[in-house]
Amino acid sequence: MPPLRYVAKALSTEGVPPSELGMSMAPHPLMYQELAHDPEYQIYNGRLTPVRFADVSATEMYWKVRREVILRHTGELPIELAGPDAERLANRVFPRNVSKLRVGRCAYQFACYHDGGMINDGVMLRLARDRFWMAQANGDLYSWYRAHAANLDVEVRDPDVWVSQVQGPRSLEVLAAVVDGEPPEPFRYFDLAEVSIAGQPVVITRSGFTNELGWEFYLTSDIDREAVGDRILDVGQAFGMIVTSAQVFRARRIEAGLLNAGSDFDPTVNPFEAGLGRFVDLDKPDFVGKAALVAADRACRTWGLQTQGDIAQLGRTLSRNGEPVGRVCSTAWSPYLQCGVAIARMDDSADGPGTRLDVESHDGAMLHGELCTLPMYDPERLIPRGLLVDIPDRCD
Repeated sequence: MPPLRYVAKALSTEGVPPSELGMSMAPHPLMYQELAHDPEYQIYNGRLTPVRFADVSATEMYWKVRREVILRHTGELPIELAGPDAERLANRVFPRNVSKLRVGRCAYQFACYHDGGMINDGVMLRLARDRFWMAQANGDLYSWYRAHAANLDVEVRDPDVWVSQVQGPRSLEVLAAVVDGEPPEPFRYFDLAEVSIAGQPVVITRSGFTNELGWEFYLTSDIDREAVGDRILDVGQAFGMIVTSAQVFRARRIEAGLLNAGSDFDPTVNPFEAGLGRFVDLDKPDFVGKAALVAADRACRTWGLQTQGDIAQLGRTLSRNGEPVGRVCSTAWSPYLQCGVAIARMDDSADGPGTRLDVESHDGAMLHGELCTLPMYDPERLIPRGLLVDIPDRCD
């Protein structure tokens, strides 16, 4: 029996007394843009994020992000590190050298436990020499920062910032149309900038969780958030924009090899096993987990998986000659590749791309699967860099 899923339905608060329990289910300030689609929500970082819309299929969302443009309100949680020792704390917590990150740039980061097991990941923004935002995936890093900030002159706080994404081949056209004045130039992959939208100052970054051309915007508490969101959606509709749920990135981020914290890696997995060893700088001064990572096997055990005819079931459903040999961590159907796609973690690092396996499908039937490299296409990530305009034909 597959595991049970629990979702929250959006309810009207009109005439309902406020509840302290709402603090653990905070709504995105632009949530009202989703309600017409009969959304189902789950808790992510203590925030509500839509996992499904009743009136827009995953397939429709997929083709929108691959061919046009989408707007998605995320549950990512930016935590601010600020003060003279902000860089020092970040270098203590993250295996990647934060000192190399220039002001006005972003970087992918993750944190590890002392044994090298991975805690969480996200995108770090360097807003100033002594000020960072780390927009994290689901989980707790706030307590980890506080635990390692002893004797440092640094403030760790929740700045009450919300993140939304504009993704797809037409996303930069939308940006040029929504900003007051000229868009930032240059605005390279993983750059950040402050622009004016609807008269409001907004931090934007050339990043996203789709591996498509795109940008994200960060809504602070001191601006008119609704004015910004309404401006982007109103203008974006002329470019084919729709609002989406998390379904938009299920297949696309698997194809792209973008790992999901908690499913594709967890505290039992180190960065080398997850295929993320290139983001570990063992030459930098001591950081949490360094000794364990120096001694660790550098072999990768995480690969893509393609199955024909159906999608793989989550869990230890990979086998050879009837014996389990690995785990399916994430799974979806790819409308573009016309096959099931998955993130797989193998027991033996000798099992790599080209390895053929038996795979249990979501309805219990057996499929044939083959491990592959990640990303499954666009290996140099030219699409999000704007160096490859890839608008595939729709082939449902």
